[in-house]
Amino acid sequence: MESFLEILKYIIPALIVLACSYFLLKRMLDSQYQLKALDLKSRYSKDAIALKLQAYERLLLFLDRIQVPNLIARLRTSAMRNDELKNVMMISVQKEYEHNIAQQLYTSPKLWEIIQLAKNDMIAFIELQADSLNPAGNSQELANQILGEYSQLKTKPIQLAIQAVKEEAKIILNV
Repeated sequence: MESFLEILKYIIPALIVLACSYFLLKRMLDSQYQLKALDLKSRYSKDAIALKLQAYERLLLFLDRIQVPNLIARLRTSAMRNDELKNVMMISVQKEYEHNIAQQLYTSPKLWEIIQLAKNDMIAFIELQADSLNPAGNSQELANQILGEYSQLKTKPIQLAIQAVKEEAKIILNV
């Protein structure tokens, strides 16, 4: 029994030192891990802001490219018929959208919904204007029809989407 007590004299202090060392080491490692995580988070947030701003720039470029005057100026040729101009404009809007679809990763769901609505409104607007004309007519007729009706719109979906992109970018920039 005496030898058991003698062993306990050495084991109990050793266990206390081991427990203290374990908890102190664990606390130190946890704090180092938190500092490292905070450092990485701040580094990634700086990168994320730059990526978000690039996405907003791309979305503004996309919206500018699908505006009616820009589509007509870029796509229309004098030899085109109305149906050809309609199709090439609708395809161009859809391709521009598909080219920029990954930008939704960096935007809020609401902003992406606004972008989609603007794209869909442009396609519907082009189709509506083209359906009122003879498909075999000269594309100048459709271009004039679209430009005239577009200029008369009180609220242009593209302008609303551009404003939404700018507002979300301001939030990111804290302006």
